[in-house]
Parts: sequence; structure tokens; C-alpha cells
Amino acid sequence: MNNIEGDIKKKSTQELIIEGAGCASCVGKIEAILKSVNGVVNAEMNFALRTVSITGKADSNVLIKAVESIGYNAKSANEANDNQLIDEKEIADQKYYSSLMKKMWIALGLGVPLMIYSIAGGPMTVDTTLERGIWLFIGILCAAIMYFAGKHFYVGAWKSFTNHSANMDTLIALGTGTAWIYSMVVVFFPMAVPEMARHVYFEATAMIIGLIDLGLALEVKARGRTSEAIRRLIGLQAKTARVLRDEQEVDIAIEQVLLNDIVRVRPGEKIPVDGVVIEGHTSIDESMLTGEPMPAEKSEEDEVVAGTLNKSGSILFEATRVGKDTALAQIINMVKRAQNSKPPIGRLADIISAYFVPVVMIISIVSALVWLNFGPEPTLAFAVVSATTVLIIACPCALGLATPMSVMVGVGKAAEAGVLIRNGEALQTASKITAMILDKTGTITEGAPTVTDIIIADKSHTEKYILTVASSIESRSEHPLAQAIVDSAISKGIDLEDISGFQSIAGHGVEANLNNQQLLFGNQKLMLKKGVFLGEFVAKAQELADEAKTPMYLAIDNKLAAIIAVSDPIKEDSIEAINRLKANGIRVVMLTGDNRATANAVAKKVGITEVFAEVLPEDKSNKVAELQSQDEIVGMTGDGINDAPALALANVGFAIGTGTDVAIESADITLMRGSLHGLADAIAVSKATLRNIKQNLFGAFIYNVAGVPFAAGILYPLFGLLLNPVIAGAAMAFSSLTVVSNANRLRLFTPKEH
Repeated sequence: MNNIEGDIKKKSTQELIIEGAGCASCVGKIEAILKSVNGVVNAEMNFALRTVSITGKADSNVLIKAVESIGYNAKSANEANDNQLIDEKEIADQKYYSSLMKKMWIALGLGVPLMIYSIAGGPMTVDTTLERGIWLFIGILCAAIMYFAGKHFYVGAWKSFTNHSANMDTLIALGTGTAWIYSMVVVFFPMAVPEMARHVYFEATAMIIGLIDLGLALEVKARGRTSEAIRRLIGLQAKTARVLRDEQEVDIAIEQVLLNDIVRVRPGEKIPVDGVVIEGHTSIDESMLTGEPMPAEKSEEDEVVAGTLNKSGSILFEATRVGKDTALAQIINMVKRAQNSKPPIGRLADIISAYFVPVVMIISIVSALVWLNFGPEPTLAFAVVSATTVLIIACPCALGLATPMSVMVGVGKAAEAGVLIRNGEALQTASKITAMILDKTGTITEGAPTVTDIIIADKSHTEKYILTVASSIESRSEHPLAQAIVDSAISKGIDLEDISGFQSIAGHGVEANLNNQQLLFGNQKLMLKKGVFLGEFVAKAQELADEAKTPMYLAIDNKLAAIIAVSDPIKEDSIEAINRLKANGIRVVMLTGDNRATANAVAKKVGITEVFAEVLPEDKSNKVAELQSQDEIVGMTGDGINDAPALALANVGFAIGTGTDVAIESADITLMRGSLHGLADAIAVSKATLRNIKQNLFGAFIYNVAGVPFAAGILYPLFGLLLNPVIAGAAMAFSSLTVVSNANRLRLFTPKEH
């Protein structure tokens, strides 16, 4: 877990905060202009957060100017730390919310009384001079409301127009502007309009602006809840640290902690930075990062991680990672980047949105023309109402929010379960996994093997000498089982000896020289390759393998000297976690470089029937490709350097967070605790998130598509019903709120461990 390093350092990334983006169609324009900037590799905008993440090498000022050139405002989010950004965003959101609510009350202050007057049967027509005077006064009031409560829509529409594009603001400005202009024409030139068409729609203009402002305000309020995961993670960061300076302990701001500083942490305090314990013993609650409920015991030379909670003892530790290099900072970066990324299904919504607004404008014009040419009297009034209603009801706000809102909550929910999802594509693909490949050592098993048996084959050697020779060889090896032999020797007070001619034979073992003796240590393949006679000891090795132990042969001067058996215990919850995967219809396959007998014994214990054993490191990715050729969507889970190619090739790579940096950086999803329950949790969250996205997209898109015909007046010939623009405005505003609320339902989702 404390090895987690996001790949944020590999590529230069920066984030901009966007102002003025009104709908999903804005997303495509902003991303396109940023991608056209020299040096930009990719740009992804999160419409829900109104932020855009840019990968590549480009000056932030150039990027900001590019965004401003198409009518939006932007500022860099990289100049402040995460705490400042969250605080600034909360202040800005609260200010924006208050502003929208104020505008809503101003607009509805005129719209509601007029609407009540209309519903009560009051005439909304202009026939007398007195009526002209009254409606002129109301029209001027309405114009003032359009300026104070709806100015942002008209400014946004004008900017889009000058940049030869269209967005949500365009539709609202055209809809409300058309209603107001038509009403003013009726007021000033009533005789130029047929008597039946002398109807004013000032209430529609005011109500639509007020209701859309209300919808935006409620959206701001609701979408703030989707950032809970980031707030929670940032909230884990300590504000101060107690460090040893000039032989005295002093409290300093967390930003002032330096590499190699000695830090004191007392019971009940948060670990401020990553480090290694140099004095003391304690238990630390790491559940806020890993989801692991049991506190971890820590003593000298153990690593501690920023953001975790010291439970009992007082410790001194040396800072090894500070600032943005801590595991917590990397986790925050990874979650933020994942929340900003788009799954493939989200890109589809962006494409649709890009064409949707222009199509709606065409439909609005066609609708007006149909009413003018084929509608009943007053044709002009009906044409204005239908065109306005089409423009208002089709605003694609909800469509733009559908995907990012769900992704934000889903990625945050996964982080709470100790699962770090790197990008939106992995989030979506994880829900489709049909086959899961599990590495054995360190994934299904603890990855901390111990020596269980030493069987002497050559009685001229003592057990101590056998262990001396074996541990001396293995001290040079990087094999996962090597450390177990070295640890066993050290625990028995055996001193390691210098060896020469060490050579690792991939997939077989090692050879070396010690005191002019030729040593071979490895599996049966190595012994057969070198011509070492094994005789009856093959059967003894098989017995050990049947007990899920790994037998290794030691030969001295080409004569079998002993068999050393090492057992790597199966993790307590591996069986239950694997059963969860199988219950989801996932084909579970075990992949290991270990011998077939040991692999089969472990597989039998955990309930896996498909085993790839004795697989060389370079062949692991071939096994992934083999399953993919069978039309399987393959997930690969591992923790070692030799798993990295397979993790990268798999449709979704899962790295055990306690593993190596290389494995983590090659994976799409990182499990911060060693439990395989994280796999099932990740898949469950992925399915729930994708289901939520589909619900949002269906609701938003069907709403827009279905609403347009009704707004155009398809029901009028059958039932004499024509949708009121005010109802369209209310429906459009609350559709966004519905999408945000549905996305927030994900916050209640909890993966079930059964």
C-alpha cells in the first residue's frame, strides 16, 4: 500500500478550472481547442466539476488563452495545493449558489404573480390603450429581470455565436428572447398582429429564467456531495507535524516537513508524512486508506503512511516521502484524475451533444414554420410558443452531467473500499470482465513463505550446512521464496557465506560456487537439465507438493544433497473472495511459475479448477492473450515485476497495492490492501457505476428526444394540448437535478462480501 505511486510524474499534467461552460456541447469545444494547442497530448473535461485535465507540455497561459478564444474563462488549478483548491471551490460554489438563488427569486418575483394571474383567468392580451400601458411596464420589468437574473445566458449565447457555435445558453437565450420580443411587438404594434394572436408571454420569459436558475442552483448544491471522496481523502492529511529540530520537538506546518526529518507521533494523532519507524512500537489504523479494519502493528524499520491514525504507542520515524510525494498525495491525484477521465460510454454522450443543439435549433424553426403554414389561428402565437418550448425543453444539461457525476461518485466509492481506479475506461471495462487470472504468490497466498521441511539426501551434510549453503545462494536471488530461506537461516543464527559465479536460470533456479563446490538450487527441471539423479526423492517432493508446499532441490557437485520445502500460506479470505468472483459468473484462472503439483494443491484448496503452472515470466502475457483469443474479457491480478507485461496486456490489470511499483504502474486498478475481496468490490462498484450511467443517459437522452415532439405540438391535433414554455423550463431544470440525485444514490452502494 505504501508503495503506491501514480503515473502522474511520467507525463506533465495540469488542470484548469473552467467558467462559463453551460452544457455537454461545451465539453467537446473546450477539449478540441485544447488538443489543438502545440504540445498537448490529451485533454479531458469533467463537466460536473467544470475542470479540464491536460496531458502534455504546454504553458498554462497559452492553454488559458485558447479557452478564452472560444468564449469561456479559465484559470490554473495547479498553483494551489489540494486543501486550498477544495476550500476555494467550496467558497466559489457557495457564492455561485447564493447568486443563482438570488436571481431565481428576482425572476420568480415577477413570473409567479403573472402565472397565477393567467391561471386565474386574467386576460394576457393587448386590446386597449390601458392594457398596452400596463404590459409595457411589465415588459420593461421583464427586460430588467432578463438582465439581472438571466444575463449569464445571453452573454454565453453571444460568445458562442461569435465563435460560430451553439450551446445550452443559445437555446435558453433564443427561447426566452423570442417570447419577450414577440410580446413587445404585440405591445407596441397590436394592430400588426391578428386579434387572436395578441397574447403576451412575459410570464414565460421570467418563469423560465427563474426555474433554470433554480435548477442550476440545486445542481450546484447536489453535485457538491459527489466530491465527498476527495474531501475525505484530503481531510486525512494532518495540518501540522511535530519534528525534532536542534534536539527539540517543535510543531510546524505540514508543508515545512523536509525529507529525512525525524517526526514524533503520539497516540491519537495522524501520521503527517510517509516514513520508517526508528523508535517505539504502536498499532496504526490504516482503514481510511486501505479499507482494512484491523490496526497494523508497527515497530522499528516498519513503514508508516501519511493520513493513517496512530492508535496506541508513541513513535519516532524518519520522513521518507513528503508533500506531493506521499502515498496519500499520490492516491488523491489518482482519484482526481480518474474522476476527470471519461469511460467510452461518456464520450458517446459528448459526440451526441455536439450535434444535438444545432439539430434542436433546426427542429425549432421547422416547428414554427409548420404552425405558421398549417396551424389554426392564431398561427403566429402558436408558432412562437412551439418554437420557444422546443428550444427550452431540449437543453442538454442533464445529458452532459449523466456520465461525469456517476464516475465521480463511483471512483470515490471504490477509493473508500481501498480500490484505486486509474481511469474511466478501466471503470467501465471492469464491469464486463468474464475471466480473471490470479497470480499465486502474494496474490492468492500471503507472499511471505516460510521453510517447513528440510529432507537430507546426502547424509554427509548436516541440516545446518544445508541451510547455510541454500541461504547463501538465495541471498543473491530475487525469487519470492528466497527470502524465506534466508530468514530461516538468520533466525537460527547461521551466518551467510560469500558465493561466486551466481547465475539465475529463469523458470528453473540458480547456480553458483561456494568453497570450490558447484551448487545447483531449483526445481526438478533444473536437476534434469544438469543431469542430477533424483531417484526416490521425486516421490518425496511430490508428497510435499501435494501439501501445497514448494519443494526445491539442492545439489552439491552435481549430487543431490537435500530437498528444502517452503510453504506460502493462503490468505485467510482468498477462498471467500474467489467464490464471490465465481458467483458473478467469472472464469477464475490461476497463473504461477511454481511447480504444477504445488500449484494444483493451492488451486484445489481455494476452489480453482483452471491452473497454468510452471509459466516462465515472459510467457505470462501469452496466457492473457490466449484467453483473449477465446473472446474473454480478461482481468489480470498480480504483485510482482514479472507480472507487469501481463497486467499491461490484460483488458483490466489489477495490482496488489502491497506489491512492486512497476506492477502498480502497469495496472489499471490498484487494490490498496492485499485482500482479493478488492477484486470483487472493484467489479461490483464498476457494475453499479455503469448501471447508474446508463440510467442517467437513458433518462437524459430519452427526456430530450421524447420532450421535443411534445414541445413542437404533436399532441395538439389529437387532444388540443400544447406544452407551455414554463412547464418546459421547469422540466429541463429539474431533469439535471434528477441526474445528479440518481448519481448520488451510488454513495449508498456497498459491495456485499458473501
